Amino acid sequence: EVQLVESGGGLVQPGGSLRLSCAASGFTISVYTMNWVRQAPGKGLEWIAEITSDGGTTRYADSVEGRFTISRDNAKNTLYLQLNSLKTEDTAMYFCVRSYYDGNRRMYNYWGQGTQVTVSS
Repeated sequence: EVQLVESGGGLVQPGGSLRLSCAASGFTISVYTMNWVRQAPGKGLEWIAEITSDGGTTRYADSVEGRFTISRDNAKNTLYLQLNSLKTEDTAMYFCVRSYYDGNRRMYNYWGQGTQVTVSS
């Protein structure tokens, strides 16, 4: 059974940092493209970062480029998201998501339960 379990969220002041973790089971994360997706209060889902299976190429949304870093530890089968220089607009539920490509379309097929990040002074 595929499972994704996020942790590491919390309350942080603007300018602060957090590291989110996503422990995967039931599959090997290095074989799949993995993502972080967030949902701010009252808003839709926003894709923010991806790490591919082939060599671990990373991509980021413009809103987090240069501030967030996606990575994985294959030995621990765990995905990470380092969040730096946090802003109030980064407040959201953060989800770890496995995906695949249908042509050029990114398709999400497995989601974690999410971890809440709140940025506030």
